[in-house]
Amino acid sequence: MDGHNPLVREALHTPGRGRVLVVDGGARLDCALLGDQLAQAGVAQGWAGVVVNGAVRDAARLAELPLGVLALATHPRRSGKLAQGERDVGVHFAGVWLWPGDWLCADEDGVVVLPGDGGPPDHL
Repeated sequence: MDGHNPLVREALHTPGRGRVLVVDGGARLDCALLGDQLAQAGVAQGWAGVVVNGAVRDAARLAELPLGVLALATHPRRSGKLAQGERDVGVHFAGVWLWPGDWLCADEDGVVVLPGDGGPPDHL
């Protein structure tokens, strides 16, 4: 995603139907890929959570929302606005593949991925 979040914005403005958006920000910590305004849009659209391999901003406000948010760090700087990246593809970070359709179980300490029906049969 290279420090840009238009695809995150696009996704969170579509119906979430209780799903979790997984964002691979390449573990960049020099800008935030999610803030309170995008998170509020996600709540309004029915998203259950957002997992970011990167940074978020507005952490105090995010904690007040009925949306599970996990990220590597916080950073006050906004992201860029170029439409870079892909949607609805498998991502690999923290040594784990995540595919559309996988199930995520999360708490404050981390995420466990349970294979769903969206990835390759052997999940690589």
